[in-house]
Formats: sequence, C-alpha cells, structure tokens
Amino acid sequence: MDKFVSMEIFVAVVEAGSLTAAAERFDISSAMVGKHIRSLETRLGTRLLTRTTRRQSLTEIGRQYYEQCRRILADVKDAESLAEAMAAAPRGVLKVTVPLTYGVEVFSSAMTDYLSAWPDVTLELDLSNRMRDLVEEGFDAAVRIGHLPDSSFVARPLKPYRMRACASPAYLARAGIPRTPADLAHHECLGFLHWGREGTWRLGGESATENPLRAGRFRANNGQALKVAALRGFGLVLQPEALLAREIESGELVSVLEEHLPQGAPVHLVYPRDRRATPKLTSFIDFVIERFGV
Repeated sequence: MDKFVSMEIFVAVVEAGSLTAAAERFDISSAMVGKHIRSLETRLGTRLLTRTTRRQSLTEIGRQYYEQCRRILADVKDAESLAEAMAAAPRGVLKVTVPLTYGVEVFSSAMTDYLSAWPDVTLELDLSNRMRDLVEEGFDAAVRIGHLPDSSFVARPLKPYRMRACASPAYLARAGIPRTPADLAHHECLGFLHWGREGTWRLGGESATENPLRAGRFRANNGQALKVAALRGFGLVLQPEALLAREIESGELVSVLEEHLPQGAPVHLVYPRDRRATPKLTSFIDFVIERFGV
C-alpha cells in the first residue's frame, strides 16, 4: 500500500475518532481503513491504536507517530503548493554566466528591466571570461561569444559582437588618419594580449589581410585599459563596439577603417535542453531574445 496514503488515513482516524468516520472522509470501506492501519503497524513493527468494541486510543508510540505524520503531510502539502506556484509564475534564483566586457557594457543594464518585470526572481550574474561548465557549476544559462562546438545545449543566436577601431582626435591630428590596413605600419596600435603574445591586430573586410599587423608599444589583457590609453591620445584601439560606443558617440574617440574591420563574432544564449524548463528560465530566455536577438 502507498505509505503516504496510509499515513493520511491514520491521521484521519485519529482526528475523526473512528475508522468509520475516516472511511467516509476518504469514501472507502471501514475494512480498507483497517488494512491501511495494519499496513503501517506491520511496517513499523508496533501497535499504533488500541481498539475495543466501544472506543479506540493511541498507544504512546502511536501518539508520537501521529505528530510526525501531521508535520510530514503538512510539509508535503507545502511543497506541492510551492511547485504549483512556481509552475504558474517565474520565481527563484536564476544563475547566468556572461563574458566580462559584454556583461558589463551590454548585458547587465538590461537585467534590471528583467527583474522589474519579474519581482519574485533573483538573478546571480557571473561576469567571467572563463568558460563555465553549466551543468557542473549549476548555471541556468550562459552567453557565449564565438563559434560554438557541437553540444547537447540549446543555442539561440543574438546580435553579433562587432569590433571598432578608433583613436582620439588629438592622436589623429598628430599621426594622421589610417585609410587602409597597410597604413597601420606607421601608427601606434594598442595591443590586446588575448589575441596572442604580441597582441597584434588582424583586420578583415573587402580588402582582408591574413597577416598580423604592427604591434604597439603598449599591450594589455584588458580592453578598458587600452581604451584609456586611446583616450589619452597614445594610439589606435581595436575593441568591441560595446566597449567604445559611448566615447565614439560623444566624439572623444573617432572611428576609422570601418570597411576593413573583422566580421562581428557570433553570440548565442546557451542553456540546457530540458522539456520541463522552469518559468524563471523560460521568462529569461524570452526577455533576452526580445532584447538582444537577431
């Protein structure tokens, strides 16, 4: 017999005062109620009820078991209510990992809009360039930049991650405006060390070149540091548009070589394939696709 059903019937017998009253509550026979009680007693190896022709009473163990059953059944009911509520509306903690620059410059500002729409969701946003393991580290979703390996995850395309090349007006007035990649041989090209030991540039476009271009005297593994150097007039910077957009719009940096820039890197929202995705994840996916999707 189902243990939880037997526990429910036992509690009903105690609270209703008789097997007959409990039988009416569950719309079963008194004999079936008796079978459930005996099933529990056999499982536990002890008597729970002392029955006479006129009355029934709990044994000492039966009294303690009754109290535990009440608490367990109440917890089960609460758990079912919580599951039903979660199925109806997004709630709970949502863990998402996003590359650092993209997360700071593009993604994080939109997350307050998502949280405003779903007040019962808490977002934990991991900003890191390390490739997190979604399953092992318990993440619900991730943003990936670049070409994806084949996997069992769902990958939804987002707007590409474009690059921009620019410099301060003062630098361009002093060094001249580069018109082709070949002109960069005469410029200070700020090097990004994640592209290799030398931090050298590679440009593409209609007149694409596969050859690495001249590396500058200042190299860093952080795009923000390179942007600061460009703002101070030290050279040309090649970094994601997300990092440079505000300064280009304000005129602090001037865009160059537009027709020679690399193609935008693909961006995807990645999440485990689960036919029973929770409302919090479904609402997050819908929001991100609407805000950043192609």
